[in-house]
Amino acid sequence: MKEKERFSELAISIAKTAGELLREERKKEQSIQEENQHDIKIHLDKKCQTLIEKKILQHFPTHSIVGEEGTKENQNSKYQWIIDPIDGTVNFYHQIPHFCISIALRYEEKIQLGVIYDPCIDELWYATLDEPSTLNGKEIKVSQRQDLDKAILFIGCGKDGEAGEIGATRFTKGVQFGRKVRAMGSAALGLAYIASGRFDAYLEEKISLWDIAAGKIILEQAGGRVLITENPKLANTYSIIADNGKLNLSPILE
Repeated sequence: MKEKERFSELAISIAKTAGELLREERKKEQSIQEENQHDIKIHLDKKCQTLIEKKILQHFPTHSIVGEEGTKENQNSKYQWIIDPIDGTVNFYHQIPHFCISIALRYEEKIQLGVIYDPCIDELWYATLDEPSTLNGKEIKVSQRQDLDKAILFIGCGKDGEAGEIGATRFTKGVQFGRKVRAMGSAALGLAYIASGRFDAYLEEKISLWDIAAGKIILEQAGGRVLITENPKLANTYSIIADNGKLNLSPILE
């Protein structure tokens, strides 16, 4: 088996294994590890990431891991697995069935593959640089919508004052210029939904790398476009503008 195939099989297998854990736990009472006004971390976040880390390092012990729950960095490795064990933790904690596992593999600073798995409805998105995006094995493409007034927009409002203000302004403009605006609590699923033609655009001023790494390649391989800009003050933090490649988003961005 080629090395790329091993990477893909492992990522898909791990995502499904982690998804099974989340299905088992989702209706149980969860303990909070950390919380603030805008976010929480639960002990299951760490448990799920540890599960993913162990399985990756069993197969590729020299690789590096970057994740929401900490990193295992090998400075000599050109391979980095970028993990969000539960993208949508607040949803999970409140038993809202909209969360996922996000796994990406980066080689020499370029994302090579992405897997996003929604265990609630058993939907798995997958893409590599050499393969088209798929949903449960069937190729997907972005929507053909070109008119902003027919578009479904996903707008995130961030977790601090400035990002929140920018997001709120964009949300208001999205209501004015778009067909519908959604803020559903999972950036990874938002990108996967654009790749599937369900949504048409996603905007957020401050978002973490592990939230968008897998979704970026999945959306791009489905025909969409993704512009990310690194935050110079915060490591692994970006702003993102993503869409189906056909919209003029300037009325919302101006």
